[in-house]
Amino acid sequence: MRRTPLDPEMLDRTDRAILNALQDGFPISPHPFADAAAALGLTESDLIARIERLREIGVVTRFGPFFDAEAMGGAFCLCAMEVPQDRFEDTVTLVNAMPEVAHNYERAHQLNMWFVLACEKPEGISKAAARIERETGLKVLLFPKLKEFFIGFRVAA
Repeated sequence: MRRTPLDPEMLDRTDRAILNALQDGFPISPHPFADAAAALGLTESDLIARIERLREIGVVTRFGPFFDAEAMGGAFCLCAMEVPQDRFEDTVTLVNAMPEVAHNYERAHQLNMWFVLACEKPEGISKAAARIERETGLKVLLFPKLKEFFIGFRVAA
């Protein structure tokens, strides 16, 4: 997880084009990387190598589909923890290793670690939170969704 700003010189025009294009979707086809690459004027192997590099340098934390767990019978839950600063790196490593953790953010606040749990069944949320508490020795606060908002979040690279 990148915790420092990226040097703007680390991304070239092609990297930025890839980031902007792939936020709008990914082809569903027998050769999706080849199709996405062609739309960007790249070869399939070039696109894959650039995506791997973007992950390695921390520009993107994951590359893959985002499924609506609730529509498939599962659940999402926003969670927060108060993590002592001297334990933050170890705790973030433990939390991020959990398969249920969709993403994780550090905040400058008493509750300094925020993450989303995504589980196959609603009861998986409390089980995952309890496992994180056991493994870290820290309380996990659960903030279940009361109402859904679609904000169409997109970041221009």
